[in-house]
Amino acid sequence: MNPEFLALSIIILLFSVIVHEVMHGLIALKFGDHTAEKMGRLTLNPLPHIDPFGTILLPALILIPSLLTGTPVGPLLAWAKPVPVNPLNFSNIRKGELFVSAAGVLANFGLAAVCALLFHILNNLPMVFPELLGRLLLFGVRINLFLGVFNLLPIPPLDGSKVLLSQLPYNLAKQYQKLERYGFILLLFLVFIFPGPLFLLLNFLVGILSGLLGF
Repeated sequence: MNPEFLALSIIILLFSVIVHEVMHGLIALKFGDHTAEKMGRLTLNPLPHIDPFGTILLPALILIPSLLTGTPVGPLLAWAKPVPVNPLNFSNIRKGELFVSAAGVLANFGLAAVCALLFHILNNLPMVFPELLGRLLLFGVRINLFLGVFNLLPIPPLDGSKVLLSQLPYNLAKQYQKLERYGFILLLFLVFIFPGPLFLLLNFLVGILSGLLGF
């Protein structure tokens, strides 16, 4: 693997997960919650957002075996430290939880759309644009679609679970919240122990969205 491409793709991945988290905080601010702002989390500076496991260890566990064996890199997965949000500060709690939870996913889909647009514009210019730039834009499309789809899974603590929770009737929401204590364990089990069906589903959905973006 080209070291330059690897280094730049990691930067794109980190930027994508940081934008995802910052958008949660920005939308929470719009609904009256200043928690993330007061804690200095509404910034693209990566340092306040680094999660030792999700930002460093997990991507390393995915990348290192591929680098050592020369095999293709599997789906890159990473996350930043969650931006703190207090729904009790929202001007409208139910609506706020829905929009704040969806904001990160929509940010990733938006970044994918921007990368796709740039790729198509450059690809249609009467000149050949650098191969590395093309590969990085394609990576930007795929990784952001992957992050968006992954975070839509209704498994706590992913955003999809919070979107679903905000729309459930009160009694069902209380029952669904009981899954929260097991959600992270279930997520790790699916990613590391039983990844086949999960990544098959994710790749299928990412493939559909890629087609909509012209790939």
